[in-house]
Amino acid sequence: MIGAFLNALGILAGALFGFTARQPLSARTQNFFKAALGAFTAWFGLRLIGENVHGTFFAGVKQLGVAGLGVVLGFWLGKLLRLQKISNRLGHYASNLLAVAQKNPPGKPADGLLAVTILFCAAPLGILGAVADGLSGYYFLLLLKAAMDGLAMASFVKMFRWPVALAALPVLLFLNGLTLAVQTGMQPWLATLGLVPSVNLAAGIITCAVALVIFEIRRVELNSYLPGLAVAPLLAHYWAA
Repeated sequence: MIGAFLNALGILAGALFGFTARQPLSARTQNFFKAALGAFTAWFGLRLIGENVHGTFFAGVKQLGVAGLGVVLGFWLGKLLRLQKISNRLGHYASNLLAVAQKNPPGKPADGLLAVTILFCAAPLGILGAVADGLSGYYFLLLLKAAMDGLAMASFVKMFRWPVALAALPVLLFLNGLTLAVQTGMQPWLATLGLVPSVNLAAGIITCAVALVIFEIRRVELNSYLPGLAVAPLLAHYWAA
């Protein structure tokens, strides 16, 4: 359960860098970090998939197929629940606060703290990372999020000054609470039924979709896919019965 702490440390490190750096990162450097983070996101998503496929080749294909179907069905459930629209509204509200600060810097620290907290807590990668960390100690997704949030914070701290770095605390509490809930409330039950791999497979597939968004290959309603984390183990249990 160290992923949430790594995320918070990444935010603080980014704030420190942004506060002390005289010049913002160049466009070339930003593109380099973007490409690197996209590649690592795809790698850690595929690694999570690889670590949770077991048995023969055909058994592995079946496991991937069930998890993939769970993600697809979870997407339509997410569409029905309007998860992406809810996320978009939160993101739009945070973006408006950021836009005001960009026009008249520095922005109000309270507005900055609220906007950054919304953006960092609502990120789908945070939920995926907390689930993977809580189920099997796979903290690498939250480590990636720590790097992403740190780079973003380097810019936010220039817009709102140092108080915005306090967003590390609510992010820590949210992700740590989610990880703990998964570890204590879901992991024992899923492990007893042998369903932990199915959830991790779904998380790995959705993480690979996150990489597509980072590389701007296509627009993906990531939040709509999150119910797949619940649908995949249900399908796996049904097929195993």
